[in-house]
Amino acid sequence: MDSIDPRRHHSLTVTNRQPVTPPGVAGLSASGMGAWRLVAATLCVVACLTSGARAQAPEGGPPVQLSDRLDDRPMMRFKSDADSVAWERSRAAASRGTGLRVLVSLRERRVLVMRDADTLRAATAAVASGMTIEYGGRSWTFRTPRGRHTVLRKVENPVWRPPDWLYAEAAIAHDLELAPLRPDRPVRVSADQLLVVRNGEAGLLDRATREFVTLPTDEHIVFNDTLYIPPMVTRNRRVEGELGRFALDLGDGYLIHGTADPKSIGRAVTHGCIRLGDDDIDWLYRHVPVGTVVHIY
Repeated sequence: MDSIDPRRHHSLTVTNRQPVTPPGVAGLSASGMGAWRLVAATLCVVACLTSGARAQAPEGGPPVQLSDRLDDRPMMRFKSDADSVAWERSRAAASRGTGLRVLVSLRERRVLVMRDADTLRAATAAVASGMTIEYGGRSWTFRTPRGRHTVLRKVENPVWRPPDWLYAEAAIAHDLELAPLRPDRPVRVSADQLLVVRNGEAGLLDRATREFVTLPTDEHIVFNDTLYIPPMVTRNRRVEGELGRFALDLGDGYLIHGTADPKSIGRAVTHGCIRLGDDDIDWLYRHVPVGTVVHIY
């Protein structure tokens, strides 16, 4: 890595991170991610917003600091009367269920595994923050959809591929421009180096010698005040360990999964997924089969 000029490549590394999630996936948080040193969701705790990007409170109020999404309130608030009615309908539908099923209360941040009237398992969960971030003409709202879902598959040692919102959060926190890195479009980052993608990894190509040196896959790619979003298929977009040991896939990027940040359990901090502690997700993985109904309210 001697050919990489540290004045041009900056690793946005934060040590004490508190993930906000993958959603899922609708999950990374760009968070604690174990060995993956992306700046991630706790970027929320280190920065105010720039003029080009802002976050809004779940109730649609004025722009707030991203740190406000780390919500310690005992219950989420309803946005409107219609929202309250929709919640009550979802809750009533969940209460009428029979057989083996999973109930997720977003307001109480609880997960119950029921068989008819019996509670087989009760667990505290981390749930979606409800925050909205805006950057570059795009916006992302971090919510978990209420209603009836199904466990589509179960995954051991799930791998997270961070969505674009992770990079938008990093750009907001560090006042950076944001640009996609395309396999077919090398980016000139200095007089003698190109930022390129080769064999599934981002790296620097020396224009004179044609020598290619890969960049660290556990760091953001930043050159000349621009954060580059690596292609989804690259190893730079592959994060192991952030989702814990197990995950139950509900579809559309939403998971019930473990976490690399146990302190987040019980808080409204995820990007849409439901996070559980190690013992609880282990139990669900072993006892909740594919096809089980999941009621979220």
